[in-house]
Amino acid sequence: MIITKTPFRMSFFGGGTDFPDFYNEYGGAVLSTTFDKYCYVNVRHLPRFFEFTTELTYSTIERVSDVDEVRHPAIREAMKFLDMHELRLIYEADLPARSGLGTSSSFAVGMLNAFYALKGKYADKGKLADEAIYLERTLCKESGGIQDQIAAAFGGLNRIDFGAGGYSVKPIIISPQRKNELNSRLMLFFTGFSRFSSDIQDSTKKEMPSRVEQLLEMKYLVDEAEKLLISKTNLHEFGRLLDYTWRLKRGIASQITTNSIDSLYEMALKAGAVGGKLLGAGGGGFLLFYVEPEFQDNVRNILSNLMYVPFQFENEGTQVVYYSPETFEFKKE
Repeated sequence: MIITKTPFRMSFFGGGTDFPDFYNEYGGAVLSTTFDKYCYVNVRHLPRFFEFTTELTYSTIERVSDVDEVRHPAIREAMKFLDMHELRLIYEADLPARSGLGTSSSFAVGMLNAFYALKGKYADKGKLADEAIYLERTLCKESGGIQDQIAAAFGGLNRIDFGAGGYSVKPIIISPQRKNELNSRLMLFFTGFSRFSSDIQDSTKKEMPSRVEQLLEMKYLVDEAEKLLISKTNLHEFGRLLDYTWRLKRGIASQITTNSIDSLYEMALKAGAVGGKLLGAGGGGFLLFYVEPEFQDNVRNILSNLMYVPFQFENEGTQVVYYSPETFEFKKE
């Protein structure tokens, strides 16, 4: 049996510039972090006592006798890609899917990590990120960027740069005190709205050719935010930059926000938040705010209808937390 633990991510700046259509021509960059909310993938080989040969448990239960019968596209394509057979796979998570935290990519990374471990093979973080990107974007043909898979694999507070030649991951080196100061001023709320990221990513992709100027400015904000973090500048400015990048992002595609989300955002600002943004592709999920300590009770009270989710940054990325490989020989009928 193998159990992997893979963090979710929150992206602060540069989202949208991680689409290949954009960064291959203009280059791209994001500044993001993973945090202590995880998905867990438990995998073992299914004992040969049943009429079915594979059992999958996520939001539903699938029992099939042929990989091609698997309905979950990422599981089906990953099993075929790595030649996996006769599996029992269980997926659990601390936070809901389709909520703007890169949950599907964290699952893809964690699943691939578990599959390799079950085969008794080691896959480094770069390999897991690359293959999760290939799994979601090529094999499953899902629209979107490539930052989520990289963040989930590597973990930590990073600047990730994209270009025609590939990507690079650069940790943001700041003192533990400054990192804790930033963490303590960020507040996360679940709006209760969920959506399929790929649907909004399709819309965003179509708008990109006419939104190059906004995307270049969003990329520039990654530089500004990195400079701010590694300097002694008051972190209050980080909140202002979040507000600015959110207002830029809202102008890229109509599906990114809704009237309800805009109303919640303005309520938080009036209660004392400096700035914030909707995480992920848009349309729903989690709202993140930068709030100085003296205003946090005000913001929590004004958004009392939403679920408040405390969190801490994490640095590990995907991990195998339980490793007990099995002797297995696939018998082709």
